[in-house]
Amino acid sequence: MQTRTLGRSGYQVSEIGLGCWQLGNDFGEVEDAQAVQALETALEMGINFFDTADVYGGGLSEERIGRWLKNLSAKPLVATKVGRGSGLFPDGYSKQKVRESLQGSARRLGVEALDLAQLHCVPPEVLMSGELLGWMEELKQEGLIRAYGASVEMLDEALFCCDYPGLTSVQIIFNLLRQDAADRLLQKAADNQVGVIVRLPLASGLLSGRMHKDQQFSDQDHRSYNRDGQAFHVGETFNGLPYQKGIELVEDMRSLLPKDTDMAQLALRWILDHPQVSTVIAGSAKAGQIRNNAGAAALEPLTDRLHGQLNAFYVEKVRQHIRGGI
Repeated sequence: MQTRTLGRSGYQVSEIGLGCWQLGNDFGEVEDAQAVQALETALEMGINFFDTADVYGGGLSEERIGRWLKNLSAKPLVATKVGRGSGLFPDGYSKQKVRESLQGSARRLGVEALDLAQLHCVPPEVLMSGELLGWMEELKQEGLIRAYGASVEMLDEALFCCDYPGLTSVQIIFNLLRQDAADRLLQKAADNQVGVIVRLPLASGLLSGRMHKDQQFSDQDHRSYNRDGQAFHVGETFNGLPYQKGIELVEDMRSLLPKDTDMAQLALRWILDHPQVSTVIAGSAKAGQIRNNAGAAALEPLTDRLHGQLNAFYVEKVRQHIRGGI
């Protein structure tokens, strides 16, 4: 597993990270033993960057990671988030409430200072007022957090954040079915020493290559209850694509890929071929999937010809179907 530098923080993060939303039982029930196995498997595969949030399972994901960290002598980097919890979102933000939320995350994770705290898809008007980012800088100076970033929905929000001088990272949706950041964001982030953390690299599983039109999901799974943005931003589920259209597009894309290709690994490799990307957080609670995802880092880069074909496919066939903006 290779590492890359996460913005101005100097952190060396594994190219593939682990997204820990599933460890909050928000996709279906995950037993404690399975959660520990997922974390251990990630570590064994060379993953040293774990991404969670205070609202994943109402703190359960952080608690599980915190209990696991207690038994480790060499601890990996853990990033968490703030801004979607009760009393904050959408218009209850204050510096004290943000501090208290982050202190709660630190307690659950069992640390004195958080490695990386990210604003969690706060409303654009709140983000762009700049006040929250100013508070994050102050909390860094207080020692509660070591670095801060922002997880955002839209590219214009990411571009705004890149201009903030103390920001370490932006977390964005970027994958074969959402490619616009390659032209609009990545170079600016690199020029401003802002790390890029990619979430939803497999578009909620569409790019795993294993889904079908009649797929069933648990009632707890956002792929069931948020298909059309009923609970939160539509872009967070299946990339903003209607599910059936997403399945059709992935099947159509297969014709461009080499035979016997593992689609999930190729999709992850495509992201890593962009050198401005710091790490890709692929979420899973299954050891086999974590091993497979980590394996993408060892693949050879895709050819320029394939990159060009996949970009043309996106522009001509995919972009028009994305709901909620880009």
